[in-house]
Amino acid sequence: VGKVVGAVWATRKAQCLQGQTFLVVECGGEQVVAADQVGAGPGDKVLLATGTVASRYCMDAPVDAAIVAIVDEK
Repeated sequence: VGKVVGAVWATRKAQCLQGQTFLVVECGGEQVVAADQVGAGPGDKVLLATGTVASRYCMDAPVDAAIVAIVDEK
């Protein structure tokens, strides 16, 4: 679980990453760049998938982290 703190912009991407949004997520005191699969935004608390699970969740794109859920709090 982490918090979205920013975004990464790329002018050129691999074909399989076209249209993909990348966000910076702070998790455990470190920052990770993750592919956004749910439309998260700055300040959102999110659930991350990493490694092979993230790649498969992103249709086998070459990513190591993916945002798979926005965590709601009461």
